[in-house]
Amino acid sequence: MGILINQIKISDSQHPFQLLFSSGTRALSETGPSQAKFFPANEGSMLLPGTYKGKVAFITGGGTGLGKGMTTTLSALGAECVIASRKLDVLKKTAEEITAQTGNKVHAVQCDVRDPKSIEAAVDQLVEVAGLPDVVINNAAGNFISPSEKLSANAWRTITDIVLNGTAFVTLELGKRLILAEKGAAFLAITTIYAETGSGFVVPSAAAKAGVETLCMSLAAEWGRYGLRFNVIQPGPIRTKGAFSRLDPTGMFEKAMIGRIPVGRLGTPGEIANLAAYLCSDYASWVSGAIIRMDGGEYVSMAGEFNDLRRVCAGTNFANTVPLSRPEL
Repeated sequence: MGILINQIKISDSQHPFQLLFSSGTRALSETGPSQAKFFPANEGSMLLPGTYKGKVAFITGGGTGLGKGMTTTLSALGAECVIASRKLDVLKKTAEEITAQTGNKVHAVQCDVRDPKSIEAAVDQLVEVAGLPDVVINNAAGNFISPSEKLSANAWRTITDIVLNGTAFVTLELGKRLILAEKGAAFLAITTIYAETGSGFVVPSAAAKAGVETLCMSLAAEWGRYGLRFNVIQPGPIRTKGAFSRLDPTGMFEKAMIGRIPVGRLGTPGEIANLAAYLCSDYASWVSGAIIRMDGGEYVSMAGEFNDLRRVCAGTNFANTVPLSRPEL
């Protein structure tokens, strides 16, 4: 007679697991056709030209990677951007490149986010060249891979001083000035999906970014009355030169990362930039205290204990099975 497993008919002579594992142990490593073709990256701006005309944006870590991508998008939409980091030569090169590309002036300001005095001086320069910002993006970051039992106190501070303290110092310095001037603004922080889950081998980064998320949610609740909004983007794996050269110099993890992303590819800086541009725009004036995951489905793929069955099914031939209607109970 046969039996039913999820609407698939299995004959009496065929054990259910023989069907699922008909490709043998190869089924665990085989994959089907790439699904990435269904999800091409569209990095063109989704907002109207001029959306940010007359607005000022301050972006930390704006010289490279995601920061550069967000600066490019905001500048193309009309914003006057001021980018900040420790490496002034990199900043100036990026500022000149984006200015030439978009036709809107991008300013470069040297700033060490670990040092409140450096932040104060950078904000003074920001106000001098462009005025108080309408948009503040905390994107400065640092990370390295290490077994936690080998971490020193100095190694811990190296990351937390940039990620958590740096975000807090920038936010407090600008927030106080904006409140005093009675000027509203949109704040955005860039974290990571493992700020939510935790992750071994990058514990200082995971802890610091989780703190950034709590900081933003707390201030969204407290400072909304001053016209200040706070949101967070949690990117999954993004193909940026900086991150990949530091954390995956040999490329050995890239294939593994793509394999657990349902969309079947890494993200791009332009995709993050589009979401950032929306969240910091007037179109998102009712969005505050949000933490938005943008990871191609990686988080949910890792969370389900049976999700790895997709790799089994990818090597299984169901062509000769017969779908049946659900039997009456």
